[in-house]
Amino acid sequence: MTPTMLPPAFADLERFAPDWCLKTESERYTRRLAGSMQELIAFYDACFPRIEDALAYCDKFPLEELPEDAIHLLHLVYSLVMVAMAVEIFQQPKPVDSADAELARVVAPWP
Repeated sequence: MTPTMLPPAFADLERFAPDWCLKTESERYTRRLAGSMQELIAFYDACFPRIEDALAYCDKFPLEELPEDAIHLLHLVYSLVMVAMAVEIFQQPKPVDSADAELARVVAPWP
């Protein structure tokens, strides 16, 4: 049996967790660029309707005391934000007219 990453209430999103529960913004951006639009749209369509539920779940805990499954869920939400730009605005994984855009942070906030 495969271990789960997300809270039980979000079992319907578990299939996305291994690919999209990424700790850093740079990892999420790199993952978006590597994905096909079909893949990004499938992720967006599954996760976007659950965004309010996900945020409400995470809000049950103090930020410093988030359980691991809630941290993973929050990372999934962060990935959704990254993917939303590609789906809603660019209609492609890479930003339009961006040449060789890169995203590199020296320090990132937690979680």
